[in-house]
Amino acid sequence: MIDPSRRLSIAILAHSTNPRGGVVHALELADALTLLGHEAVVHAPDSHGRGFFRTPLTPAVTVMAAPVGHDVAEMVEARIADYLRHFDKPAHRDFDVFHAQDSISGNALAVLKQRGLIPAFARTVHHIDQFADPRLAKWQDRAIAAADELFVVSRMWQQTLQVEFGRTSVVVGNGVDTNRFSAARAAEDAEIAARYDIGDGPVLLAIGGVEARKNTVAIVAAFQQLLAIHPDAQLVIAGGASLLDHADYQRGFETIVRSSPALERAVLRLGPVKDADMPSLYRLAKALVFPSLKEGFGLVVLEAMASGTPVVTSRIVPFTEYLGDNDVVWCDPLNVGSIANAMMTVISEPLHSRLKRLGVLVARQFDWSRTAEAHLPFYHALTERQHA
Repeated sequence: MIDPSRRLSIAILAHSTNPRGGVVHALELADALTLLGHEAVVHAPDSHGRGFFRTPLTPAVTVMAAPVGHDVAEMVEARIADYLRHFDKPAHRDFDVFHAQDSISGNALAVLKQRGLIPAFARTVHHIDQFADPRLAKWQDRAIAAADELFVVSRMWQQTLQVEFGRTSVVVGNGVDTNRFSAARAAEDAEIAARYDIGDGPVLLAIGGVEARKNTVAIVAAFQQLLAIHPDAQLVIAGGASLLDHADYQRGFETIVRSSPALERAVLRLGPVKDADMPSLYRLAKALVFPSLKEGFGLVVLEAMASGTPVVTSRIVPFTEYLGDNDVVWCDPLNVGSIANAMMTVISEPLHSRLKRLGVLVARQFDWSRTAEAHLPFYHALTERQHA
């Protein structure tokens, strides 16, 4: 018999301590579960020894990470081994539920289950990648196939898992902390603008660094068209702490930027920024430009909207699942002209002010406690399975 009131201890495993969408989801989920009365401990390999970019309510566990080179498959294999060394100690496995947020931790838990060291585990599939390296593809498939419960953040990935893996899954969605991400101006906004050299002209913010999946080359090409009309505009690109190698794509991006003195002046590539600076960056921006080619959910869209920052995004799933026709300015991510037109539209009045007000209302519909509660019946089912 499942006791829904039972307090659970839950190990939530992420692929790194860096500010990526899946890691944010893990930390926010853990905090929401903690506030619901459970013990939720986030784990991740920590190759730099700096800990998580954000401190969760329940102290996190940083797993000692062995040094590796630049080969992605070797890095993945090493991080799986890091997790296995950590959980080889019985004291480190003293949890009711094990929940992987990615393929690295999913493979580690699959091995632990195979060895009989844990009875079962859950896995959240944020998105599925296409890998040329067969080792990466095999690990990705195994982390899905071996899981006892599967969660997804959108219906698109629920359908993908059913078609490609024959697996059912639970849509848990995402949330946004509307206390942290707010449209209310803060004293630190001006200091952060000065620190990053952000001016008064229309500021277009892109999140996720310079990556093909984030469509950054198309963003800068579209911004170049906007710059011809708004010469005081800036494109601020934040983030980019990825485990994958994007060097070739980034070289192409830099070539485009360096080809134009105007672009060189107007494009600010910040790299990973302090987590505490993100609310101010959103508020300083006239709009978030997020014409991504593929996302699990696109959590930054909700963060921007909660901050009163209008959004340009791709008219593709999963965005079309949770955003209405008039909630954002839509674009075709494969068409630079469409992205440029959307940039021009989003900063124009009266639309900009309407989207600013509407975005705050839309963001309030997404609550992390609701996301956490959606996990609990399946967590309890896993614990019952252990004792059956």
